[in-house]
Amino acid sequence: MSEMITADLVDLDLSADTKEAAARALAERMVAKGRVTDLYGFLADVAAREAQMPTGLDGGIGIPHCRSEHVTEPTLAFGRSAAGINFGAPDGPADLIFLIAAPAGADDAHLTILSSLARQLMNSEFTSALRAVDDAEGAAALIRGNEPAVAAQVATTVGSTDDSAAGPAGAASAEAAADTSATAPGASAEDGAAPEGGSSAEGEGEGARPFRIVAVTSCPTGIAHTYMAAEALENAGRDNPDVEVVVEPQGSAGFNRLDPAVIAAADGVIFAHDVPVREKDRFAGKPTVDVGVKAGINKPAALIAEVRAKAERGEVTAGAKPGGTPVERTGEPGEGYGTKLRKWLMTGVSYMVPFVAAGGLLIALGFAIGGYQINEAKPVIEHFDWGQVDSWGALLFQIGAAAFGFLVPVLAGYIAYGMADRPGLVPGFVGGAISVTIGAGFLGGLVAGLIAGGVVLGIQRVNIPAPMRGIMPVVVIPLISSAVVGFLMFVVIGKPIAEAQEALTDWLNGLTGTNAVLLGVLLGLMMCFDLGGPVNKVAYTFATAGISVAAPSDSAMKIMAAVMAAGMVPPLGMALATTVRKKLFTTAERENGKAAWVLGASFISEGAIPFAAADPLRVIPASMAGGAVTGALTMAFGSTLRAPHGGIWVTFLIGKPFLYLLAIAAGTAVTAGLVIALKGMRKTKPAGEAETPEVAASKAKEPVAA
Repeated sequence: MSEMITADLVDLDLSADTKEAAARALAERMVAKGRVTDLYGFLADVAAREAQMPTGLDGGIGIPHCRSEHVTEPTLAFGRSAAGINFGAPDGPADLIFLIAAPAGADDAHLTILSSLARQLMNSEFTSALRAVDDAEGAAALIRGNEPAVAAQVATTVGSTDDSAAGPAGAASAEAAADTSATAPGASAEDGAAPEGGSSAEGEGEGARPFRIVAVTSCPTGIAHTYMAAEALENAGRDNPDVEVVVEPQGSAGFNRLDPAVIAAADGVIFAHDVPVREKDRFAGKPTVDVGVKAGINKPAALIAEVRAKAERGEVTAGAKPGGTPVERTGEPGEGYGTKLRKWLMTGVSYMVPFVAAGGLLIALGFAIGGYQINEAKPVIEHFDWGQVDSWGALLFQIGAAAFGFLVPVLAGYIAYGMADRPGLVPGFVGGAISVTIGAGFLGGLVAGLIAGGVVLGIQRVNIPAPMRGIMPVVVIPLISSAVVGFLMFVVIGKPIAEAQEALTDWLNGLTGTNAVLLGVLLGLMMCFDLGGPVNKVAYTFATAGISVAAPSDSAMKIMAAVMAAGMVPPLGMALATTVRKKLFTTAERENGKAAWVLGASFISEGAIPFAAADPLRVIPASMAGGAVTGALTMAFGSTLRAPHGGIWVTFLIGKPFLYLLAIAAGTAVTAGLVIALKGMRKTKPAGEAETPEVAASKAKEPVAA
């Protein structure tokens, strides 16, 4: 097995000025070593991870990382920037940048090595040594930890660590970082401070029982932040003599469950995570602080103080803590309710989309096999002929219709889940099912999900006697919340929502001429704005809701056609641009352009993400322009579509297919032409493109101006 980092993967003079450029510069070293097979595919995975949460840490550290199918073996690249690069850390730019690349199926041993690096980053002497080392081989040796002499030499050079070189908040000594069983010699003024109203270790007897805390840390990839948060919390615990902290990192390599006896004896719980805590019920009934994983890294002492204060006030939780739901944990503390609302809704949509794709395509196949009257066929349970084509068409249609029947309940249930965790699922599904029953449809599902989540959060705020806490999540919360949501949907707000849904349907059915074209422009812009992100999903959900009935209206099918056509344009436009003007794109971009033909034709807008990640100011406006043209033309032509997915592969289900394909071709040409024009205005070669031997030779032959 190759070394995870070598001198070739170290850049001590990293000249990049943005986090994207830094990731690219380090990734190119991985490509050169054969550790990454597809530069742009890998960078897209890095960008997707970065979009979930910034990877900058206090103390001048940036740690972009991801798991990717384009990585051949676990690899680490290191760059040192003199000017600093903004990775979103609260205290400013990072000068130490670590790019961690893990294969999609990395084994536990390699993930353990990567987690060890994450823990080392909490050691201020380690980061100071990296700032002082003057050769790439020495830096690689420091990071590998296999040449202690190098580390000792550098440590002697840098002497005592100053505050500016300190790692993230609460970093422990080198010995404590290297040996997790070590005990810090004392507490810092910050980390050792007792919470307001709490007790201090001073004046207590030698045998005084410490305040016991159990903690869980996790991040989306389970590679870096998970273990850095664990190390920070453990260090803060060691720095506070009257506190014991035991952490369960839930990383990609799995996790070792805390001993139930340790959990039972704990006085408080800290969750520092961005993905749901596994087996969370183990910690119910204790004072709990629930925050994002970066808070665990940056302010572990404050979290310890907070949980101690909660214990003194007698605050406990029976399950999911209000304000600490799976969705809210993906954001930063203090996020506004507008941002939280968007995330709650997107949670419901993300769980609904697979039902849309499966059910919609099955319905489409049913129509293709059995004809457009197949929705009037007898139930297959009453009549099914193995040798009759129409029976198979009816079977596919009815399976798809069954899948479509879950759309609104799943939407409502997982909106409530995003707000209140698992206790929100039952009232959310119940409210969504009632919405279907009373004809409130998609809008009713949205409202039912929000109401269900709100009701559960309200119930969880009630101080419940200890004997009842065990039955709260299983009996009491589902019973009360379902009854409240059902009453509100049936008696209070269901009818007005149903009337609003009917009015919206009538309005869509009445769209003709200019109004329809303008709607097509808007939908096209939304589909191409963030290439599979929240705005894209809003437009897509709006379209699929219209056809999620047995007999969708003509207007609903026109909207679905416009949405899918516009969503195909960005990758197709990039593919055409890389074919027409190859010189404007790097070799990796040209290779991605070949794949984008297939992705675009299959209605996978994300095929344009590698291009947008590298050059958003040119690619996104060009994509939006092409999408707007396609959406407008599709609505003007009156093309219709019964399937919610499939791209050109479901052309046989499209009304006026030739005009539909013409609209896609027009938008593709607009996007390609605009991106070529915008990129042509640049005077420099594509960022990160290595100069080929042919170009270098050509330049060498050119005469030198006097």
